Amino acid sequence: MHKVTVIGSGFAGLTAVRQLRKLSKDVEISLVSPRAELHYYPSTIWIPSGLRRREDLVIPLNNFFRRMNVDFHQAHVTGLSDDGRTVYTDDGELDNDGLIIASGGRFIKKLPGIEHAITPCEGIDAAEKIRERLDQMDGGTIAVGFAGNPKEPSAMRGGPMFEFLFGTDTLLRKQKRRDKFRLIFFSPAPQPGNRLGPRAVKSLLQAMERRDISTHLGHKMVGFEDNKVMTEGGDFDADLIMFMPGMTGNAWFDNSTLPRSEGGLIKANHHCKVEAMSRVYVAGDSGSYPGPDWMPKQAHMADLQAEAAAKNLIGEFAGSASDATFRIELICIVDSNHKGMLVSRTEKKNIMLPESVLFHWMKRGFEWWYLRQYR
Repeated sequence: MHKVTVIGSGFAGLTAVRQLRKLSKDVEISLVSPRAELHYYPSTIWIPSGLRRREDLVIPLNNFFRRMNVDFHQAHVTGLSDDGRTVYTDDGELDNDGLIIASGGRFIKKLPGIEHAITPCEGIDAAEKIRERLDQMDGGTIAVGFAGNPKEPSAMRGGPMFEFLFGTDTLLRKQKRRDKFRLIFFSPAPQPGNRLGPRAVKSLLQAMERRDISTHLGHKMVGFEDNKVMTEGGDFDADLIMFMPGMTGNAWFDNSTLPRSEGGLIKANHHCKVEAMSRVYVAGDSGSYPGPDWMPKQAHMADLQAEAAAKNLIGEFAGSASDATFRIELICIVDSNHKGMLVSRTEKKNIMLPESVLFHWMKRGFEWWYLRQYR
């Protein structure tokens, strides 16, 4: 009986578990993660407005692990050895015949003063902190922005920042105090959101103009102070700063022989197989994959990669084909708390549909549909 270790309990890790179990009732699955919970990050955009609370987005996984016959190992991974056959954790070692790494990415926190900015995608704590800060403010300037990893074009997550920006604007208008705030969007990219496609960029910038949101674009970041954003194109004051830096690989990668891209992620092929390693696969934000530079780091992409990784690992065990690939596909709804803009992009087409109440409810409906498999 083959033993598989899955590292991570996020979208990619849990999808890998479901796919492994779908393909084999006999394989032994161990999952390593600091907690037996799924934190549904896409809906943290609704925490500042009160549309969602922590308890809505934290899904205990004990029942899911029991249904899937998974041995949960609560620990932090610290490294690998033996070509991936041994996983080191802060609570012992795990041996395996096959490994799927789905431990996510790490935000690059090198800018001076970055501790003065809140990084929303760090999780529910960050979203709650934004809510608390907004509740405490009587007025002032709110700055929202993102940057990337210049050595890894795909290692960025800009979409949620548009949502926090538009959601904040909607909330303040609902509270009838928008006139007391200045909102400014900043990014070193002159065309922020270009991974969504040119039509989407145009629509996003037009939406900012309609909402009286200022922009500061195309200037390299220098750093932050507790009430200031500093760029090579000038500084501006800010009473609340939300900033999403680029992403790189987990710190524990350094304690392994995993092949790394220039941007610090794990190098993998179209089949999600880690280069030059045996029966080791990667899915989601941890990996650097061949494809266009607009390939997204989002839950949908992580799910597709995890399915391919699981299929190929089971194929290797069976001595059959291990040639499953994943679609390169960006699908997102840029939500503003009551409306949403639908964006879809593949290698053949790019679709952008304007804001609609329907898309907001579609996003909420997808949340319910997705989480029901883990509840």
